[in-house]
Amino acid sequence: MREILYIEIPTPDTAAVRSWLQEFEPGMGEKVRTPEGIRLRLSQTTNSTTTISDPPEKKLGEISAFIWSVQRTTYLKVFGWTDKPVPGEQKILQRLTTEIRSQFPNCYPEPPAIDLSQQSIFEALAPYYPLTVKYFQKIPNGEYDLQRVYWWEQRWREGARNPQQPRQVVFSNPKSKIQNPKLDYDLIYVGGALGVIHAAVMAQLGYRVLLLERLPFGQMNREWNISRDELQSLIDLGLLTPAECESIIAREYKDGFNKFFDGNNPRKLRAAILHTPTVLNVALDSEKLLQLCGEKLLAAGGEIRDETEFIRADVEPSQVVVQVKHLPTNIESRMSGRLLVDAMGSASPIAWQLNGDRAFDSVCPTVGAVIASGFEPGVWDSQYGDVLNSHGDISRGRQLIWELFPGAGEELTIYLFHYHQVNPVNPGSLLEMYEDFFTILPEYRRCDVDKLVWKKPTFGYIPGHFSVGSSDRTVAFDRLIAIGDAASLQSPLVFTGFGSLVRNLSRLTVLLDTALKHDLLSFQNLNQIRAYQSNVSVTWLFSKGMMVPTGKFLPPQRINAMLNTFFGLLADEPLEVADNFIKDRVDWLTFNRLALKAAGRNPALLIWIWELAGVRDMLRWLGSYFNFGFHALLSALLSSWFPGFLWRIQPWLEPQYPKLWLMLLAQSHALTAGMGRPQLAIKYQPSAAICQENPEARTL
Repeated sequence: MREILYIEIPTPDTAAVRSWLQEFEPGMGEKVRTPEGIRLRLSQTTNSTTTISDPPEKKLGEISAFIWSVQRTTYLKVFGWTDKPVPGEQKILQRLTTEIRSQFPNCYPEPPAIDLSQQSIFEALAPYYPLTVKYFQKIPNGEYDLQRVYWWEQRWREGARNPQQPRQVVFSNPKSKIQNPKLDYDLIYVGGALGVIHAAVMAQLGYRVLLLERLPFGQMNREWNISRDELQSLIDLGLLTPAECESIIAREYKDGFNKFFDGNNPRKLRAAILHTPTVLNVALDSEKLLQLCGEKLLAAGGEIRDETEFIRADVEPSQVVVQVKHLPTNIESRMSGRLLVDAMGSASPIAWQLNGDRAFDSVCPTVGAVIASGFEPGVWDSQYGDVLNSHGDISRGRQLIWELFPGAGEELTIYLFHYHQVNPVNPGSLLEMYEDFFTILPEYRRCDVDKLVWKKPTFGYIPGHFSVGSSDRTVAFDRLIAIGDAASLQSPLVFTGFGSLVRNLSRLTVLLDTALKHDLLSFQNLNQIRAYQSNVSVTWLFSKGMMVPTGKFLPPQRINAMLNTFFGLLADEPLEVADNFIKDRVDWLTFNRLALKAAGRNPALLIWIWELAGVRDMLRWLGSYFNFGFHALLSALLSSWFPGFLWRIQPWLEPQYPKLWLMLLAQSHALTAGMGRPQLAIKYQPSAAICQENPEARTL
């Protein structure tokens, strides 16, 4: 028996596919209907048929086609019952594939236009997303949260479809004659999730800080996981005490698993489970962390205005004026500051305006929920997490991937996401993903969805940008800078903007504090303040290899085969190698060794990546690769002595040449943090003025 065809038919309506298949006319042979497909008997001549009474020598073989459903889509396999191909076999397969693709093409449904003044969000969406509506009705504040899901998807689609002419929200007024204005604040942050962490640090440095948040402060679309060594940076910065750090840890598990479905992969492309016990193994109480940072911000003299929506920013030579609207009252107001910090995430209209059609090259539409209880005993051991897991092949143009992280008590946080190339026709849908989530959750982890107790939903668009060099993306404007997801600050595999921001928080804080002290707030100066890592820029090819291009059909098992190739290599390596790779610490030699090893294990990998990336992106990646090599060489030559030398000459260099100091300081961090090796911990004192060298730490 030979498997001669395996394709995915991108529809959850398996009954319609079965009906079509049983009516399919192959043009040769004798067709027999079966419960899940057809059998086709072929004779010596391809245009004749066989019967039961025919002699054996006339019967050349038989083809069997059947379908099944998993992951809310349909799959079809065809087997030949002879050792060798029979006459006409390929012609039948070609006809079957062509006709079934024509009958069931790729489809990218859009959310309906709704009017919530006439009906509730539940009534409006029930005909389109019945399970999503059913289970959001069981979630506390589910109606409000489902409105947020709908709003975020609409905002994302707007940006993805109008990249050349995005909505303008930042306006320049260089002819303003206002001199030495009385500013309301030094820093105005827009976005209260990642924004409050950085805002609290800057407020503790003595800056006057305002935080604007569209939602009630402290609400989160996602939970956060991290590791202890990365969490330590919040202590080193002086933002949290060790005791406070322990208080926000909801759970610390023993091990994390990485495993991709390989049931349809050749034996050589199957992989063992990759264990990553120190990757994302600390689950944080994200709302408690936000509240704690909010308290730190207020205690340092900062302000928080929640339920306040950003409308526009007017940039003038001596200030930036921000216009906002208080949502409960619809009252608009304006305030001024030295610098505006965009922390609005992937929905940021500022990010779309600054970067146009290169705002984001990729995105992970992510949905999920925090589940308080309801799983049967033995379904999952809360001492373990699923870092990356797939339980099936490509589904409706997406390789779906699960994450599962134990929380406090019986809580489990479960995410479903996929890597996606931003496309105006197919921007990526949260609502479609939620319908998938509630449908296929029992396939991933045994459960009765109706018995689960829901605590809150988790969702969002996690963006990515394929950088060739450190200046490849605009993260600043005069008196404006972006951080976190708005700056496309994330890692290619598992980390969102939170993990990347925490790892680069010291770097961003030192550089921004330097720019503020010397009023270096022009685009040219602020655009140097970024958390770019050349070793991360080269690994975006891995995330590119997990994306199905819009409108294309790939062999369903292709992406799982690619993932199993590389994660199988990591599983054979010491734990430290996988830990460094996933935490953005991979060095040049290790990267090259693993890449060559992967190509040797699976030579087709290079062809597959070429097919997915295309010529343009492969050339961009080669630019990233050579840039990585160049920076690795510079880091090897300079990182051991240049940062220390720079701090020794800082007392006379910074006061006389502040622009040069900022540039060299940014380059110093690029040699260390930019290669995944942060400089020594930096502790801050709110009233301090400059940074002094210290054998143990540097104090601002």
